[in-house]
Amino acid sequence: MSAIASLVFCTDCGNLLDSNTGVGRTILTCDVCGASCKDTSSKVVVTQSKPTAFPSALRAKRSEVQTLTEADMQTSAAIKETCKKCGRDEVRYYTQQLRGADEGTTVFYTCECGYKWNDNN
Repeated sequence: MSAIASLVFCTDCGNLLDSNTGVGRTILTCDVCGASCKDTSSKVVVTQSKPTAFPSALRAKRSEVQTLTEADMQTSAAIKETCKKCGRDEVRYYTQQLRGADEGTTVFYTCECGYKWNDNN
């Protein structure tokens, strides 16, 4: 008999034999040619490989990928809007969907003076 992983083949005719029931030292008989032999599929083969064994373009680019923190990302944009507190003509804003999907977004404004307000579109 010849075994590939958990599959056992007859060495005389090449027929795929029925699997072992888990009992050790089982004799398998080929239904086609009648040959019988000890089941060799009960052996467990464990392989391990290093990450460098299978090179990939993505793994090679991993060193080029930059990690951004929340402080690195700009989450608001500037707009020509007058601050109601200090009169500055440019403030920062961001939008957020707080209500239903069929309703407009809420715009949050922040001025450099610290004043904040919002507007429902």
